Amino acid sequence: MPEMPEVQGLVDFLAGRAAGLEITKVTVASIAVLKTYDPPIDALTGTTVVGASRRGKFIDLATSSQGADAGIHLVFHLAKAGWLRWYDQLPATVIRPGKTPIALRVGFDDGAGFDLTEAGTKKSLACYVVRDPADVPGIARLGPDPLDPTFTRDQFAQLLAGRRTQIKGVLRDQSIIAGIGNAYSDEILHAARMSPYALAASLDDGEVTHLYDAMRATLTDAVAAASGKPPADLKDAKRRGMAVHGRRGQACPVCGDEVRSVFFADNSLEYCPTCQTGGKLLADRRLSRLLK
Repeated sequence: MPEMPEVQGLVDFLAGRAAGLEITKVTVASIAVLKTYDPPIDALTGTTVVGASRRGKFIDLATSSQGADAGIHLVFHLAKAGWLRWYDQLPATVIRPGKTPIALRVGFDDGAGFDLTEAGTKKSLACYVVRDPADVPGIARLGPDPLDPTFTRDQFAQLLAGRRTQIKGVLRDQSIIAGIGNAYSDEILHAARMSPYALAASLDDGEVTHLYDAMRATLTDAVAAASGKPPADLKDAKRRGMAVHGRRGQACPVCGDEVRSVFFADNSLEYCPTCQTGGKLLADRRLSRLLK
């Protein structure tokens, strides 16, 4: 799933490559991807891209025009299996709905453009055409951005206070903190040397500070690693930067212990027992179900 660093990399790329271009066509290949109807998707045609920004894991492509629909935004969330595929010369092939992973195609007046694609059968990629990004329900619910300069350690502590919830889940909850998903919550907790099962409310002042510093440092480094890379290179850059996530069975780069996994219904978490749980192995939920 694309998370804050990769989404920021896509935003930086779009801001540098698409800004100033006129949108000449927008093709919806999967009607399920479009979550709004007013303004209509066709209102984007003829508008000019004036900027791109990130809101949590949402990408906001802002446009302007001389017409009544000046200032509309194309906002999209790539969900678990979505991605942006950029072309310096947009393919002329006709998109066949249901026969391709392409959900939406946007073309520009210089011949370039991009596709929003989604792999797999579970379709969660979502696009919105709105006058104000705050009209997107997911954006309206977002918590603070962890890399916002105004987001302090004390504000972070207030978010954790009283939450009898595992810290892994707190970090992933977009209404509490925006932009962190499964992968980077694993990486942050590894950097903080903290169990994913630790309860947020149980952390003392020192642990809160350590976690806050680990969160900021991990995300700052990942954003820097994604900076300047085209969309086609961002996924590989993410994988190379991971210490534990997606590295089950490999050696922890800090202590050399074997990275372990805990599996859930539709995802897993990775951790290092030596670094994070005092050597204790966390129960594999798949095995626990078999033993019942």
